[in-house]
This record gives sequence, C-alpha cells and structure tokens, in this order.
Amino acid sequence: MAEIVLVPGFWLGAWAWEEVTAQLRAAGHAVYPLTLTGLADRAAEATPDVDVSTHIDDIVRVVEDNGLRDVVLVGHSGANLPVTGAADRIPERIARIVYVDAGPLPAGMAVIDFNRPQTQEEWRRQVAEEGDGWLLPVPPFDPAADPYNLAGLTSEHLARIAELATPQPFATATRPLDRPAVPPRTPCSVIATTFTPEQVRTLIESGNPVFKPMAGMDLHHLPTGHWPMFSRPNELASLLDEIAR
Repeated sequence: MAEIVLVPGFWLGAWAWEEVTAQLRAAGHAVYPLTLTGLADRAAEATPDVDVSTHIDDIVRVVEDNGLRDVVLVGHSGANLPVTGAADRIPERIARIVYVDAGPLPAGMAVIDFNRPQTQEEWRRQVAEEGDGWLLPVPPFDPAADPYNLAGLTSEHLARIAELATPQPFATATRPLDRPAVPPRTPCSVIATTFTPEQVRTLIESGNPVFKPMAGMDLHHLPTGHWPMFSRPNELASLLDEIAR
C-alpha cells in the first residue's frame, strides 16, 4: 500500500479530502490530507508573506516529520506549484506526483498567469478592495455563473464550501516557482476533469508552452467539474488507488 499526501487547491483545507481520505484508508493506504499555512483551520497563520515557498515547506515538513518514503503526492488545481516544488526539493522521497485537474506550470509562470486577462484583473481588484491588498477572497461558487467548473456540485456541497472555504494568501498566486536548472524526473500523472487527455495531447503537439510540461505524463479522465473531491469522490479515490498501486 502507498503513502499518499493530499494537497488541496485554493481556498480549501484538509477538510476537502474527507471522503477521498476515508476511502483510500479503507483500501489500506496511509493518507495525509494537508491544510496549508493560512487556510482553513490554519487561517490565523495567514500573512502577506505566505507564498508558494511557504506551502512547499508545509508539504516537505509533513513528509519528513512522518518519515514518509515513496510518497504519492497529490495536488489539486492551484496546489500544482507547491507539489512540484516539494518534489523538486525532496525527490528521493517522492514516487509520483498526481495533478488533479491541473499540471506543472512552465518555469517562471505563476498561478495567476494561467488565467485569462479578465480573471487576472478581477482577482487583483478583489484583493485590493476586499482582501486588504494581500488576500484573494473566496469566489461566490455560483453554478448559474460558472456551470462548467461547478458541474456535479449539489446544494449541500456548495453550502459546505461556503461555510468552510477561506481567503487565499495572494502571494501564492502571484509568485512563480523557482525550479532547478535540471529538475528531477519524478513520474507524474494527471487526472483531468474539466478537460480530456485528447485535448492535452493536441495542445502538446501544437507546441502550446503551458501544456508542454505534460508531455509523456500518465493521463486519466474523470469527467466532472473542477472539484472532483466533492462531485465524484468515490471515482477520484478509485483512480488514486489505481495510480498508487
């Protein structure tokens, strides 16, 4: 059985992985769901200095403090940079990275850069006007406004997210990852939920620089919205179990 570390995306904490964690543990895996600095039950630790490096430190600390080896490191969405950075720092302890509806960004690219210019502008406005200049507020999670990404979420899911999600330290979105000149060749998998493996392959073949780092990765498809730990936790856990084995 595997040692699996689950890292949530923006605005979430370890609570987001509860159903997935329970199923993976029932399958015999040792599972470590993380809450990163400044989020959820660690929201009181948020400061303007919390950035990608801070969250890399969080992951490395959990792995090292628990003496974990051959770790399957899972990152959802905006956790793509911290899991990549952690694997770069302690490659001897990481067996595989699994990106959930995400992938490794090219060197020098921050999470905000992956978004459309309108979204980038809106994020900066929200941070300035509602986030004291350094916190990215929780989005409204309105299915009427964003049916594609919120596909599969019930009213109960949305109520729980509204209750437990917390603002994201904005430096985690604006600061890129410093990678080694020759990064370690850690095996990687992608679980695509709002896009398909075929779309990824087409974008790689077209020379798209954002998707180029996914070349040669193990690609899986779980069709749903951007939050599969809520909308399809059983299937997500089964896929992670399959990959981890």
